[in-house]
This record gives sequence, C-alpha cells and structure tokens, in this order.
Amino acid sequence: MKRIILILVAAVALTWTAQAQEKRTAVQVAGIAFYNLENLFDTIPNNPEGRDAEYTPDGKNQWDGRKYRNKINNMAYAISQLTTKYTPYGPAIIGVSEIENRSVLEDLVANEAIAKWNLQIVHHDSPDARGVDVGLLYNPRYFKVENATHHRLHAVPFRTRDQTCVVGSLMGQRIAVIVNHWPSRLGGQEQSSPNREAAAALSKQIADSLWTVDPNIGVIIMGDLNDDPQDTSCAKVLGAKRDIKDATAHGFYNPFWKILDQGIGTLAYKSSWNLFDQIILSGNLAEAPADRWHFQRAIVHNHDFLKDKEGSRQGYPKRTFSAGSYLNGYSDHFPTEVILVRTVERK
Repeated sequence: MKRIILILVAAVALTWTAQAQEKRTAVQVAGIAFYNLENLFDTIPNNPEGRDAEYTPDGKNQWDGRKYRNKINNMAYAISQLTTKYTPYGPAIIGVSEIENRSVLEDLVANEAIAKWNLQIVHHDSPDARGVDVGLLYNPRYFKVENATHHRLHAVPFRTRDQTCVVGSLMGQRIAVIVNHWPSRLGGQEQSSPNREAAAALSKQIADSLWTVDPNIGVIIMGDLNDDPQDTSCAKVLGAKRDIKDATAHGFYNPFWKILDQGIGTLAYKSSWNLFDQIILSGNLAEAPADRWHFQRAIVHNHDFLKDKEGSRQGYPKRTFSAGSYLNGYSDHFPTEVILVRTVERK
C-alpha cells in the first residue's frame, strides 16, 4: 500500500511539474512575407530618363489619380489579408518589389486597410532601367531594425535592382532579410540564366559576410527570383535544398520547392505555373532548438479575390492591366509567406 501511495504521489508531482513548466513557457509565432506589387508607380512624371512614362496621365496606361488610388486600395487590402489564426496583426516583415519610390510605400502603409499595423519602411533607390526598386515593410511591434545595406549587382551588363539587406531583432533574436528582384527572363530562360546566377551569387556572398560577423544570425533570402526553386540559380548557386534535413546551418532550405511540386505557383505563363516568389531560409532557421526561431510552414496566399474570374486567365492572378486593358486588379503574382515559431519563457 505504501508503495502504491508513493507512486501516486510521484505521478501527481510529475503532473504538477509538467503543468508548471507549461505555464512558464509560451509559443511565439511570426510571419515573414513577400509580395511583388506589380508596377506600383505614382502618377508624377519625375524620372528624367522617362522610365515611368507609361505610368503617367498622358502615358500609354493613362495612369491617373483614380487608377493610382485603386491600386493603393487593392494592394493594401491584399496585404491586410496576409493574416493567420496566430498572426492576427499580419506578418512581422513584408518584402516588396516593383515599387517606384518611397512615396508609393508611404501611401500604401497609410491606407486605412493596414494603417492600424503602423508598418515602417526601408527603401533605397536602385538604378534599374525600368525604374523599380525593392523595399521592406515591418511591424515595429515585432521587428526592430539595426541597419540596412544595399548591394549592387555589377556582374550583369545592364542596370537592375539592388539587393537590400536589413538586419534587425525579431522579438529579441537577430535575423537578416535580403530582399531581391533578380533579372528577368528577357531573351529566354536559358540565355538569361547567367544573370540570375550572378544575382544568387551576390545573395550568397552577403549571407556569408553576415555569418563572418555573427555565425548565429538567421538569414532569409526572399524575392521575385524570376526562377523556380529547382533552377540553377536557386538550387546550385545558392544551394537551397528541397529537403529540410539536407540544409546545413550556413546553407539554405527552400520550403517552396515542394509546394511547386504540388502544382501550386505564384504566377502563370503560357498555361503553366511558376513559383518565382520565394522565401528561402538559412539552415539555422530551418531547424533549430525550440527556443530559437525555426520554420513551421510555408504559404502561397492564392486567395480567390486575387484571381481572375473569367476568360483564358481564369484562376490566374488578376493583374492591373492585361493585353492593354485596365482590369483594376491586384498583381500578376500571388504573395508568399513563411511562419516561424519558437518557445520562450513567460515573463
């Protein structure tokens, strides 16, 4: 009888200990997103080289105040829907591409659909021949910026987007986010591949430099890469692995590879899906101890309201213009997101 009582006391003690430990810890969740905003230009002809001529009231697209306001409203609403059950205030970080300048981002974050999130901006003017840049939006409640650097791709024979690297603290843990918009497939995928391979090499060089200073920092490479996960730039030059177990701490894991394998993409071309809009994680973010940020899942936000409802493009992203016609859509790309989690001590 005494032995039974001792066993019961021990079991109760273990239960109390487990419950106490559970109460002393909490799971934190953070969303990291990327969205190609498809030619988010203002209406002002302010580029001396005329790179924004199409997006002016007298230009080909007759880009006036009404269309611009519609575009801002549409993109803000789309971003407002990048929420999950565990991230009701949206992603902590949102990388963006195809923006003309800082001003359009200021209009975007001030829109009533997302103004309550108080999103802050990191932006840098690139030399891109089309006049578009990349940028970063972040919620200061979750992410604190330490510094931002901008890296030029000199290894291509034309002017393209700089890569923006933002280092900061995601709820107390240092990470770095490299926002990209790699060179297009103009001239053909195979012929233009060396340009994107050069861009991938630059991203890897930036990551290696970060690890030289801080070997523990988590690195996220995101953007419209104009290549799929299995292409040379991503799979070989960057070395982003399809399977999480194959990614070393200072290597990379691409969670969107398996999503594309399932036939899910972010843009469609000639009746086939591509997944150019990727968020690639360093191995020390892919798999990590429970108390450090680590990968939980990846999402393509292909909501119905973002899709074309009719014609040959039914089910594809509903863009702003198609074949010269104004559709008042969103973007020709779907947004993507990864969810990170960690367990922390309750204060």
